[in-house]
Amino acid sequence: MAKGKVKIVEVGLRDGLQNESTVLTTQQRFELLEKLIAAGTKTFEVGAFVSPKWVPQMAVSKELTDLVLKKYPDQKKFHSSVLVPNEIGLKGAMETGIKEIAIFASSSETFSQKNINCSIEESFQRFEPIMKIAKKNKIKVRGYLSVCFGCPFEGDVPEKKVVELAKRLYKMGCYEISIGDTIGVATVNQVDSLFKKLKKVVPIAKLAGHFHDTRGQALANILEAYKVGVRVFDSSIGGLGGCPYAKGATGNVATEDVVYMFNGMDVITGLDIDKLCEINRWLEPQMNHALSSRVGKVGRLKV
Repeated sequence: MAKGKVKIVEVGLRDGLQNESTVLTTQQRFELLEKLIAAGTKTFEVGAFVSPKWVPQMAVSKELTDLVLKKYPDQKKFHSSVLVPNEIGLKGAMETGIKEIAIFASSSETFSQKNINCSIEESFQRFEPIMKIAKKNKIKVRGYLSVCFGCPFEGDVPEKKVVELAKRLYKMGCYEISIGDTIGVATVNQVDSLFKKLKKVVPIAKLAGHFHDTRGQALANILEAYKVGVRVFDSSIGGLGGCPYAKGATGNVATEDVVYMFNGMDVITGLDIDKLCEINRWLEPQMNHALSSRVGKVGRLKV
């Protein structure tokens, strides 16, 4: 009998692809999503409604979202979402009929300026009209909080700051707050300490873990967050992605690796490990480089 259940949020199509040098076509992205859905994926990011001048990888987000919602219109069964940075992005997303968006804030001032060209306070001011419009139109909002465990410009990030910002996002109306180790510096002690503080101000069921595997600690950190009570984790097929501000960053933790670990713990993910590994082998040649997933390379043990 399974010991528990987790929700895996597939971020490969957005957070994964946005930092890749190879640009996949709309059709390639749609085919990737269809394969992910066939492997059991129910919750996924489709893209981002941002300026293609700043993030060219996301230029096809509207076209892709239209395709996805046409094929998978039941948004209660298939939870598709897009990232929006401001009201303009929200209006573009709303034209597709999507019922979930994500907003993002930083835990450090310098990262906020480098990433979205404004202060933390200014970013929250931008969120206010977004939240108002979303509420009026019954659109769910997920909040991302980046560099929660360390900043490439400022170094250590005070836990108190992360807790304060997460609480603020929750009070604004975000149904879930994803706590990000954007540059992959977190250690298990940090994860234990921070999530124990976070769950005092935000219900643990409303918190998610978003770990990058830059230093090979992502699975250990996910396991630690699970022990604290976190049941939602972001991951990217094949470990796609990276961070432009972290030299050598290998990107998000790979979906296959996360599922393999939870399978071994008898924790239900709803995802088929063999199909995920097949996707890895299909995707790798299209990305023009080796994917970082360990399990994706070798699969599970079969006798």
